[in-house]
Amino acid sequence: MDRVIAKKKWSTKRLLTIAGIAGIVALIAGSIYFTSGKSRLNVDTERITISEIKTGSFQEFITVNGVVLPISTIYLDAMEGGRVEEKYVEDGAMMKKDQPILRLSNTDLELQLANQETQVFNVLTQMQISKNNAEQNSINRQNQDAEVDNALKEAERVYNLNKKLFEQKVIGAQEFQSSKNLYEYQLRRKKLTEQIMKTDAVSMKQQVDQAGESYQQMKRTLTLMRKKVGDLIVRAPVDGQLTSLDAEIGENKNKGQRLGQIDVMSGYKVRVDIDEHYISRIFAGLVGNCDVAGKNYQLKIKKVYTQVLNGRFQVDMEFTGAVPESIRRGQSLQIRLALSDETKALLLPKGGFYQQTGGNWIFKVSENGKTAYKIDIQLGRQNPDYYEILQGLKPGDKVVTSSYESYGTMQELILKK
Repeated sequence: MDRVIAKKKWSTKRLLTIAGIAGIVALIAGSIYFTSGKSRLNVDTERITISEIKTGSFQEFITVNGVVLPISTIYLDAMEGGRVEEKYVEDGAMMKKDQPILRLSNTDLELQLANQETQVFNVLTQMQISKNNAEQNSINRQNQDAEVDNALKEAERVYNLNKKLFEQKVIGAQEFQSSKNLYEYQLRRKKLTEQIMKTDAVSMKQQVDQAGESYQQMKRTLTLMRKKVGDLIVRAPVDGQLTSLDAEIGENKNKGQRLGQIDVMSGYKVRVDIDEHYISRIFAGLVGNCDVAGKNYQLKIKKVYTQVLNGRFQVDMEFTGAVPESIRRGQSLQIRLALSDETKALLLPKGGFYQQTGGNWIFKVSENGKTAYKIDIQLGRQNPDYYEILQGLKPGDKVVTSSYESYGTMQELILKK
């Protein structure tokens, strides 16, 4: 007898078919979800940096490195060449102005000085002889003038007397004319004597003046020569510390050769290297600050060296107030150099995100803190700590500021704790 067998509702074949259809639907739905929506990436919050946007004081500054130098340095060059005969001090000594440092010898220069002294002595002797001759000549001329005066007076007396006698017809015309001629002769002789004395006086004055000028010139030359010989002893031009002394006994030094330097220790300056990118914004008067031994000190730019070398230029800065007691020549300082005044601004902490975004966009954390999505932003000025936000964010917003290197083209981050 045949038996009716009940048909199974969920056969294996049917189940496989349904599972296949469901898988296809899920695949299609997933494809639609991921292709039509945003690309997402799960991110562990412990491996990223989330920063909050705040309003605060912003100052544009750059961090630069400087080297401490003496307030001024004076170089010691050999004013005259010679052989190093004696060293009075060693490198590093503290010097007083005009204190001797070393002595050079130069036989040729010393011989020139001796010859110049001899020439000056000879000129002085010749001047004395000329002066004596001039005085003797002046005495002789005065004697001659006295004789002429006496002869003129006698001739004038005789002429006046004979003139009266001639008018009274006591003497003859011949005697009167003779006395008249003698008187006129003595007049002409007096005028000639006065002219000769005047000419001699002018000539003598010229000779004396020329001899005096020649003597003074030779004295100046002698003074200069003595100074040159005196320069063989190298002295400190100012108070300070002798450094970089390069001279050994027996060594020959040429004229103009560098011997060392004097560092003026009354203060310090800081020589700072700056990238040429900032050259148009750097000028005397800009201020900066640095930390030394846990204390903050302020500096100001005193001089800008506009020459650019290897993409950098230099400035000199000086302390405006207290100077660190522990500071030393050659010490390196890290200085925060301000490029603007302090202003209120919306601040975004610096981070690795900038390398991938260029500051054009950022991942902003949602209000529930579970996701972060990409938004466009606009940045303004910057300093080593913050960017200034111009558009795209407001105070209290939270953003991911760590590196985006592994995010690729993701549009949204799923934040997992």
